[in-house]
Amino acid sequence: MSIKVGYIPEHFATPLVFGDKKGFFKDQGVEVELVPFPSGSGHLIQSLNAKEIDVAIGLTEAFVRGIADTEKGTEPKYQVAGTFVKSALEWCVSTGAQRDDLGDLKALEGKKIGVSRIGSGSHVMSYVMALQLDFEKPFADFPVCDNFENLRKSVNSGESDAFMWEYYTSKKYLDSGEIKMLGHVSSPWPSWVVVKRTDLDAKHFQGFIAGLNAGIDHFNQHKDEAIDVIVDHFGYSQEDAANWYKTVKYHTDCSDINDLHGVITGTLHILTTANVLKNKDEKVIEDNLLAGTMAN
Repeated sequence: MSIKVGYIPEHFATPLVFGDKKGFFKDQGVEVELVPFPSGSGHLIQSLNAKEIDVAIGLTEAFVRGIADTEKGTEPKYQVAGTFVKSALEWCVSTGAQRDDLGDLKALEGKKIGVSRIGSGSHVMSYVMALQLDFEKPFADFPVCDNFENLRKSVNSGESDAFMWEYYTSKKYLDSGEIKMLGHVSSPWPSWVVVKRTDLDAKHFQGFIAGLNAGIDHFNQHKDEAIDVIVDHFGYSQEDAANWYKTVKYHTDCSDINDLHGVITGTLHILTTANVLKNKDEKVIEDNLLAGTMAN
């Protein structure tokens, strides 16, 4: 059986690359097809629900929101199965290079925030930012830009006032002067999770996880090789790749949840407080989330 794994083609996916190139998945008797999703976690959720992919690796807040918004009386179509990255994600908040009227994050109150898709990490984290900064006005709009390139274009054209994306992915465009940074926001939870379709064969999924764990171990044990993959495969500079390597902490066993409270209770609390969720029935939300994380 072949498992289709959706992933965001950025430096965080390096252990996946090792799993594929080093044969760690094949060692477990699993054929894995890696499917890139540059549009982000919102697109991964859509493809999971449509059964176009079997497994996805993406941002915690987006997947928790997706499960929480499952319609009442129905079961989630995917499950949060384990933690991938347990360190926080550093979100860079960027605006257009010539936007001299915007000097810091507080200037974004009531402005337009570009997002890759509604429900993506770039969307959800804007509410977290607003909550942390005590914004009284809601954002004016969320122009949907599909991908990182279009987000950069949107802040320079005026379609959006700002957008949020991972810092090191943003950095070379900050360095080139294409966009400018207004500030940064850290995710208040372990940042990346592994999710799977509820009907995925357990044996094949366990084989995938074993291969992924081997990829993480290789990443941790072979720093120079990991940095070379980040540079060659994902297009980051040697300096940025080396600096990011120092900050990231992968979970050593992706078959379980690191910090269940942070991933479930903490994330849900912040998303509810930030008024991100369409589904306001907290019991339904909690039941859906627990069904996803415990039914492995």
